[in-house]
Amino acid sequence: MQRFLFSVCLGLIIATSGTVVAEPVDFELEDINGVKHRLSDYRGKWVVVNYWATWCPPCLDEIPELVDFHEEHKDKDAVVLGISFEEVGIKKLRQFTEEYFINYPILRSTPGPSGELGEIPGLPITYLISPDGEIAARQVGSVTAKLIADFIAARTAATPQTDDIPQTDDIPQTDDIPQTDNTPQAGSEADQ
Repeated sequence: MQRFLFSVCLGLIIATSGTVVAEPVDFELEDINGVKHRLSDYRGKWVVVNYWATWCPPCLDEIPELVDFHEEHKDKDAVVLGISFEEVGIKKLRQFTEEYFINYPILRSTPGPSGELGEIPGLPITYLISPDGEIAARQVGSVTAKLIADFIAARTAATPQTDDIPQTDDIPQTDDIPQTDNTPQAGSEADQ
């Protein structure tokens, strides 16, 4: 049953990846300590942008997953940015992040029908931003560290790395390709 639910959730993320914007996105928000964060500051890494609220039970359930994911990936290939999407005092929000041991930046946004990355039909909602700054996926509802890591791994495996692209010196030239008896030779009747 758990494998089935995982497959359905991963399918939802992958299914939305074909319908989202395929151009770089950017925003700037202030965190709970007054530091401004631009999404573009994280180019080169995957960015998990999680809209949440302190009153939202599914949001609270996924916080430990996001904490674990951020801790494991922050120095390598991905970071988490939490966006508090509610009217709450800064003191209460700071206290909340300490109580939940949140180790990733918590940014503040004004709640409404849409956020910096698009429509917010409910909370939690998570956007995955590719290293190029494009929205790769959107998940309405809770996510897990494994779900995010598996999605990133699948997308990374599907994207050719620059080391995999042949260099011009590695591409065989026409003269280097062996000719067979079935292949017309230069100056043969097939050329005339």
